[in-house]
Amino acid sequence: MKRIGLLLLYTLVLCNAFAQETPAIHDPVMAYENGTYHLYGTGLGIQHFTSTDREVWTTKREPVMTVIPKWTHDSVPGFRGHVWAPDIIRWHGRWWMTYSCSTFGRNSSAIGLLSSRSLSSPIWNDEGCIVCSREKRDNWNAIDPNIVIDETDTPWMVWGSFWDGIQLVRLDSTMHMARDQRPQTIARRYDPGAEITEPNPTSKYAGTNAIEAPFIFRHDGYYYLFVSWDYCCRGPLSTYRVAVGRSRSVAGPYVDDKGLDMRQGGGRIVLEGDKREYEAAGHCAAYTFQDQDFFVCHGYSATQNGASRLILRRIQWDGDGWPTIDAASQN
Repeated sequence: MKRIGLLLLYTLVLCNAFAQETPAIHDPVMAYENGTYHLYGTGLGIQHFTSTDREVWTTKREPVMTVIPKWTHDSVPGFRGHVWAPDIIRWHGRWWMTYSCSTFGRNSSAIGLLSSRSLSSPIWNDEGCIVCSREKRDNWNAIDPNIVIDETDTPWMVWGSFWDGIQLVRLDSTMHMARDQRPQTIARRYDPGAEITEPNPTSKYAGTNAIEAPFIFRHDGYYYLFVSWDYCCRGPLSTYRVAVGRSRSVAGPYVDDKGLDMRQGGGRIVLEGDKREYEAAGHCAAYTFQDQDFFVCHGYSATQNGASRLILRRIQWDGDGWPTIDAASQN
Protein backbone atom coordinates (compact mmCIF):
# COMPACT_ATOMS: atom_id res chain seq x y z
CA MET A 1 0.00 0.00 0.00
CA LYS A 2 1.19 3.49 -0.84
CA ARG A 3 1.27 6.09 1.95
CA ILE A 4 -0.19 9.49 1.21
CA GLY A 5 2.63 11.85 2.23
CA LEU A 6 2.59 14.88 4.45
CA LEU A 7 3.91 17.35 1.88
CA LEU A 8 1.03 19.58 0.77
CA LEU A 9 0.18 19.41 -2.89
CA TYR A 10 -2.34 22.22 -2.90
CA THR A 11 -1.19 25.59 -1.63
CA LEU A 12 -4.76 26.86 -1.89
CA VAL A 13 -5.57 25.22 1.44
CA LEU A 14 -2.55 26.75 3.22
CA CYS A 15 -4.46 29.19 5.36
CA ASN A 16 -4.72 29.68 9.09
CA ALA A 17 -7.28 27.53 10.86
CA PHE A 18 -10.39 29.42 11.90
CA ALA A 19 -13.60 28.63 13.76
CA GLN A 20 -17.11 29.02 12.38
CA GLU A 21 -20.61 27.97 13.38
CA THR A 22 -21.94 27.04 9.93
CA PRO A 23 -19.12 25.78 7.68
CA ALA A 24 -19.21 26.29 3.94
CA ILE A 25 -19.27 22.66 2.86
CA HIS A 26 -20.63 20.40 0.13
CA ASP A 27 -21.51 16.70 0.58
CA PRO A 28 -20.79 16.52 4.35
CA VAL A 29 -20.11 13.35 6.34
CA MET A 30 -19.17 12.98 10.00
CA ALA A 31 -17.25 10.76 12.41
CA TYR A 32 -16.64 10.81 16.17
CA GLU A 33 -13.45 9.79 17.96
CA ASN A 34 -12.17 10.49 21.49
CA GLY A 35 -14.43 13.47 22.16
CA THR A 36 -13.96 15.14 18.78
CA TYR A 37 -16.35 15.30 15.84
CA HIS A 38 -14.77 15.22 12.40
CA LEU A 39 -16.57 16.70 9.40
CA TYR A 40 -15.44 15.95 5.84
CA GLY A 41 -16.63 17.24 2.49
CA THR A 42 -15.94 17.83 -1.19
CA GLY A 43 -12.87 19.93 -2.01
CA LEU A 44 -9.24 19.90 -3.08
CA GLY A 45 -7.97 16.76 -1.37
CA ILE A 46 -11.16 16.57 0.79
CA GLN A 47 -12.10 19.29 3.28
CA HIS A 48 -11.75 18.57 7.01
CA PHE A 49 -13.28 20.35 10.03
CA THR A 50 -13.30 19.43 13.74
CA SER A 51 -15.53 20.27 16.69
CA THR A 52 -16.02 19.21 20.30
CA ASP A 53 -19.66 20.34 20.54
CA ARG A 54 -21.13 20.14 16.97
CA GLU A 55 -21.67 23.91 17.16
CA VAL A 56 -18.34 25.60 16.47
CA TRP A 57 -16.19 24.02 13.76
CA THR A 58 -12.48 24.58 13.15
CA THR A 59 -11.12 24.32 9.62
CA LYS A 60 -8.08 22.07 9.35
CA ARG A 61 -5.13 23.53 7.46
CA GLU A 62 -4.29 20.33 5.61
CA PRO A 63 -6.72 18.40 3.44
CA VAL A 64 -7.13 14.68 3.96
CA MET A 65 -5.32 13.83 0.71
CA THR A 66 -2.10 15.84 0.62
CA VAL A 67 -1.02 13.83 -2.42
CA ILE A 68 -3.52 12.54 -4.97
CA PRO A 69 -2.75 8.95 -6.08
CA LYS A 70 -1.55 8.69 -9.66
CA TRP A 71 -4.07 5.97 -10.50
CA THR A 72 -6.93 8.48 -10.14
CA HIS A 73 -5.63 10.58 -13.06
CA ASP A 74 -5.05 7.46 -15.16
CA SER A 75 -8.58 6.20 -14.46
CA VAL A 76 -10.52 9.45 -14.87
CA PRO A 77 -9.63 11.73 -17.80
CA GLY A 78 -9.81 15.37 -16.74
CA PHE A 79 -9.70 14.70 -12.98
CA ARG A 80 -7.41 17.23 -11.30
CA GLY A 81 -7.75 16.62 -7.59
CA HIS A 82 -11.09 18.22 -6.71
CA VAL A 83 -12.32 15.21 -4.73
CA TRP A 84 -16.07 14.68 -4.35
CA ALA A 85 -18.39 13.21 -1.77
CA PRO A 86 -16.26 11.35 0.79
CA ASP A 87 -17.77 8.79 3.14
CA ILE A 88 -16.25 7.51 6.39
CA ILE A 89 -16.89 4.51 8.63
CA ARG A 90 -15.03 2.62 11.38
CA TRP A 91 -14.82 -1.15 10.93
CA HIS A 92 -12.49 -3.78 12.40
CA GLY A 93 -10.25 -1.28 14.15
CA ARG A 94 -9.68 1.06 11.21
CA TRP A 95 -11.26 4.13 9.69
CA TRP A 96 -12.21 3.63 6.04
CA MET A 97 -12.83 6.59 3.77
CA THR A 98 -14.24 6.33 0.27
CA TYR A 99 -14.18 9.21 -2.21
CA SER A 100 -15.18 10.10 -5.78
CA CYS A 101 -13.04 11.10 -8.75
CA SER A 102 -15.00 12.48 -11.68
CA THR A 103 -15.78 15.45 -13.90
CA PHE A 104 -19.13 17.20 -13.85
CA GLY A 105 -21.93 15.61 -15.85
CA ARG A 106 -19.87 12.62 -17.09
CA ASN A 107 -19.83 9.01 -15.94
CA SER A 108 -16.16 8.19 -16.50
CA SER A 109 -15.59 8.07 -12.75
CA ALA A 110 -13.89 6.12 -9.98
CA ILE A 111 -14.41 5.46 -6.28
CA GLY A 112 -11.22 5.28 -4.25
CA LEU A 113 -10.46 4.02 -0.74
CA LEU A 114 -8.26 5.25 2.12
CA SER A 115 -7.65 3.77 5.57
CA SER A 116 -6.21 5.04 8.85
CA ARG A 117 -5.91 3.87 12.46
CA SER A 118 -6.83 7.27 13.92
CA LEU A 119 -8.50 10.53 12.98
CA SER A 120 -6.62 12.68 15.50
CA SER A 121 -3.20 12.21 13.83
CA PRO A 122 -4.09 10.35 10.66
CA ILE A 123 -1.72 8.75 8.21
CA TRP A 124 -4.01 7.79 5.37
CA ASN A 125 -3.10 4.73 3.34
CA ASP A 126 -4.07 4.58 -0.32
CA GLU A 127 -6.08 1.35 -0.69
CA GLY A 128 -6.63 1.83 -4.41
CA CYS A 129 -9.83 1.78 -6.43
CA ILE A 130 -13.06 0.00 -5.46
CA VAL A 131 -14.99 0.50 -8.69
CA CYS A 132 -14.78 2.48 -11.94
CA SER A 133 -17.42 3.43 -14.48
CA ARG A 134 -16.77 4.16 -18.14
CA GLU A 135 -18.64 6.31 -20.63
CA LYS A 136 -20.42 4.20 -23.29
CA ARG A 137 -19.67 1.04 -21.27
CA ASP A 138 -21.62 1.42 -18.02
CA ASN A 139 -25.12 2.74 -17.48
CA TRP A 140 -24.24 3.97 -13.98
CA ASN A 141 -21.86 6.50 -12.46
CA ALA A 142 -19.21 5.58 -9.86
CA ILE A 143 -19.58 8.56 -7.51
CA ASP A 144 -21.21 9.34 -4.13
CA PRO A 145 -20.18 6.16 -2.26
CA ASN A 146 -21.49 5.06 1.13
CA ILE A 147 -20.51 1.92 3.07
CA VAL A 148 -22.93 0.21 5.44
CA ILE A 149 -22.26 -2.83 7.67
CA ASP A 150 -25.12 -5.35 7.81
CA GLU A 151 -26.32 -7.44 10.75
CA THR A 152 -23.78 -10.20 9.91
CA ASP A 153 -20.83 -7.74 10.02
CA THR A 154 -20.59 -7.75 6.22
CA PRO A 155 -19.79 -4.47 4.43
CA TRP A 156 -21.82 -3.27 1.46
CA MET A 157 -21.34 -0.21 -0.71
CA VAL A 158 -24.06 1.89 -2.30
CA TRP A 159 -23.33 4.65 -4.79
CA GLY A 160 -24.62 6.38 -7.89
CA SER A 161 -25.78 9.43 -9.72
CA PHE A 162 -28.19 9.75 -12.67
CA TRP A 163 -27.91 7.19 -15.55
CA ASP A 164 -29.65 4.05 -14.16
CA GLY A 165 -29.65 5.38 -10.61
CA ILE A 166 -28.40 4.01 -7.30
CA GLN A 167 -26.19 0.89 -7.29
CA LEU A 168 -25.32 -1.65 -4.57
CA VAL A 169 -22.67 -4.37 -4.15
CA ARG A 170 -21.31 -6.51 -1.32
CA LEU A 171 -17.71 -5.88 -0.31
CA ASP A 172 -15.06 -8.31 0.92
CA SER A 173 -12.85 -8.16 4.03
CA THR A 174 -10.51 -5.67 2.31
CA MET A 175 -13.39 -3.28 1.58
CA HIS A 176 -13.23 -4.02 -2.15
CA MET A 177 -15.95 -5.49 -4.33
CA ALA A 178 -16.54 -9.19 -3.68
CA ARG A 179 -15.63 -11.37 -6.66
CA ASP A 180 -19.18 -12.61 -7.29
CA GLN A 181 -20.74 -9.15 -7.27
CA ARG A 182 -22.18 -7.02 -10.05
CA PRO A 183 -23.80 -3.62 -9.49
CA GLN A 184 -27.55 -3.84 -8.93
CA THR A 185 -29.92 -0.87 -9.26
CA ILE A 186 -31.89 -0.28 -6.05
CA ALA A 187 -33.41 3.19 -6.64
CA ARG A 188 -34.35 5.52 -9.49
CA ARG A 189 -35.87 9.00 -9.64
CA TYR A 190 -38.63 7.87 -12.01
CA ASP A 191 -40.16 4.63 -13.18
CA PRO A 192 -38.12 3.39 -16.19
CA GLY A 193 -41.22 3.66 -18.39
CA ALA A 194 -42.00 7.27 -17.48
CA GLU A 195 -41.79 9.94 -20.18
CA ILE A 196 -39.82 12.93 -18.90
CA THR A 197 -40.03 15.92 -21.23
CA GLU A 198 -38.05 18.47 -19.20
CA PRO A 199 -34.33 18.27 -20.12
CA ASN A 200 -31.51 17.99 -17.61
CA PRO A 201 -30.39 21.60 -16.95
CA THR A 202 -26.92 20.57 -15.75
CA SER A 203 -25.66 18.00 -18.27
CA LYS A 204 -26.52 16.82 -21.76
CA TYR A 205 -24.90 13.46 -21.01
CA ALA A 206 -26.55 12.37 -17.76
CA GLY A 207 -30.23 12.27 -18.74
CA THR A 208 -33.12 13.02 -16.40
CA ASN A 209 -32.89 10.20 -13.83
CA ALA A 210 -32.07 12.86 -11.24
CA ILE A 211 -31.18 10.74 -8.22
CA GLU A 212 -27.85 10.49 -6.39
CA ALA A 213 -26.00 10.66 -3.05
CA PRO A 214 -27.33 7.47 -1.38
CA PHE A 215 -26.84 6.76 2.31
CA ILE A 216 -28.06 3.64 4.15
CA PHE A 217 -28.77 3.87 7.90
CA ARG A 218 -29.74 0.92 10.13
CA HIS A 219 -32.46 1.55 12.67
CA ASP A 220 -34.76 -0.76 14.63
CA GLY A 221 -34.64 -3.72 12.24
CA TYR A 222 -34.80 -1.70 9.01
CA TYR A 223 -32.30 -0.36 6.53
CA TYR A 224 -33.26 3.19 5.51
CA LEU A 225 -32.06 4.34 2.09
CA PHE A 226 -31.77 8.12 1.87
CA VAL A 227 -31.27 9.62 -1.61
CA SER A 228 -31.16 13.10 -3.11
CA TRP A 229 -33.62 13.93 -5.88
CA ASP A 230 -33.31 16.54 -8.62
CA TYR A 231 -30.47 19.01 -9.19
CA CYS A 232 -27.59 20.20 -7.06
CA CYS A 233 -24.76 22.64 -7.67
CA ARG A 234 -26.79 25.48 -9.21
CA GLY A 235 -26.69 27.89 -6.26
CA PRO A 236 -30.09 29.54 -5.75
CA LEU A 237 -31.48 27.58 -8.72
CA SER A 238 -30.73 24.22 -7.06
CA THR A 239 -33.72 21.91 -6.53
CA TYR A 240 -32.13 19.22 -4.32
CA ARG A 241 -34.32 17.40 -1.79
CA VAL A 242 -34.00 14.21 0.25
CA ALA A 243 -36.26 11.15 -0.02
CA VAL A 244 -36.17 7.86 1.89
CA GLY A 245 -37.36 4.28 1.61
CA ARG A 246 -36.72 1.24 3.76
CA SER A 247 -36.17 -2.51 3.65
CA ARG A 248 -35.68 -5.39 6.08
CA SER A 249 -32.74 -6.48 3.91
CA VAL A 250 -29.72 -4.37 3.00
CA ALA A 251 -30.09 -5.60 -0.59
CA GLY A 252 -33.67 -4.32 -0.81
CA PRO A 253 -36.20 -3.93 -2.21
CA TYR A 254 -36.59 -0.46 -0.67
CA VAL A 255 -40.13 0.93 -0.54
CA ASP A 256 -41.68 4.16 0.67
CA ASP A 257 -44.54 4.66 3.15
CA LYS A 258 -47.07 3.92 0.40
CA GLY A 259 -45.34 0.68 -0.59
CA LEU A 260 -43.88 2.02 -3.86
CA ASP A 261 -40.57 0.44 -4.82
CA MET A 262 -37.72 2.93 -5.08
CA ARG A 263 -36.63 1.21 -8.31
CA GLN A 264 -39.87 2.55 -9.78
CA GLY A 265 -39.42 6.07 -8.40
CA GLY A 266 -40.71 5.55 -4.86
CA GLY A 267 -39.53 7.68 -1.95
CA ARG A 268 -40.88 9.67 0.98
CA ILE A 269 -39.65 13.28 1.16
CA VAL A 270 -37.93 14.05 4.48
CA LEU A 271 -36.23 17.38 3.74
CA GLU A 272 -36.38 20.08 1.06
CA GLY A 273 -35.76 23.80 0.79
CA ASP A 274 -38.07 26.06 2.76
CA LYS A 275 -37.27 29.05 0.46
CA ARG A 276 -36.57 31.18 3.56
CA GLU A 277 -33.35 29.76 5.01
CA TYR A 278 -32.47 27.31 2.23
CA GLU A 279 -33.49 27.19 -1.41
CA ALA A 280 -32.76 23.45 -1.53
CA ALA A 281 -30.98 20.80 0.55
CA GLY A 282 -29.46 17.39 -0.08
CA HIS A 283 -26.56 14.94 -0.15
CA CYS A 284 -27.22 13.67 3.34
CA ALA A 285 -25.79 11.27 5.90
CA ALA A 286 -27.24 9.88 9.15
CA TYR A 287 -25.52 8.84 12.38
CA THR A 288 -26.02 7.83 15.98
CA PHE A 289 -23.83 9.87 18.31
CA GLN A 290 -24.11 9.36 22.06
CA ASP A 291 -27.48 7.56 21.73
CA GLN A 292 -29.06 10.26 19.57
CA ASP A 293 -29.70 10.12 15.83
CA PHE A 294 -28.51 12.97 13.62
CA PHE A 295 -29.06 14.02 10.03
CA VAL A 296 -26.40 15.99 8.16
CA CYS A 297 -26.51 17.50 4.66
CA HIS A 298 -25.75 20.72 2.83
CA GLY A 299 -28.23 23.43 2.00
CA TYR A 300 -28.16 26.21 -0.59
CA SER A 301 -28.59 29.41 1.41
CA ALA A 302 -31.56 31.60 0.48
CA THR A 303 -29.91 34.63 2.07
CA GLN A 304 -26.37 34.15 0.71
CA ASN A 305 -27.03 33.75 -3.01
CA GLY A 306 -27.21 29.96 -2.89
CA ALA A 307 -23.93 29.39 -1.02
CA SER A 308 -23.57 25.83 0.28
CA ARG A 309 -23.78 25.54 4.08
CA LEU A 310 -23.85 22.75 6.66
CA ILE A 311 -27.23 21.55 7.97
CA LEU A 312 -27.12 19.39 11.13
CA ARG A 313 -30.39 18.33 12.78
CA ARG A 314 -31.81 15.61 14.98
CA ILE A 315 -33.79 12.70 13.58
CA GLN A 316 -37.10 11.78 15.21
CA TRP A 317 -39.03 8.59 14.41
CA ASP A 318 -42.81 8.57 14.00
CA GLY A 319 -45.15 5.84 15.23
CA ASP A 320 -44.73 3.85 12.02
CA GLY A 321 -40.95 3.99 12.18
CA TRP A 322 -40.36 6.67 9.53
CA PRO A 323 -37.74 9.36 10.09
CA THR A 324 -38.65 13.03 10.46
CA ILE A 325 -36.06 15.79 10.52
CA ASP A 326 -36.26 18.49 13.18
CA ALA A 327 -37.06 21.87 11.68
CA ALA A 328 -34.59 23.67 13.95
CA SER A 329 -30.88 23.31 14.55
CA GLN A 330 -29.63 20.19 16.33
CA ASN A 331 -29.09 21.95 19.67
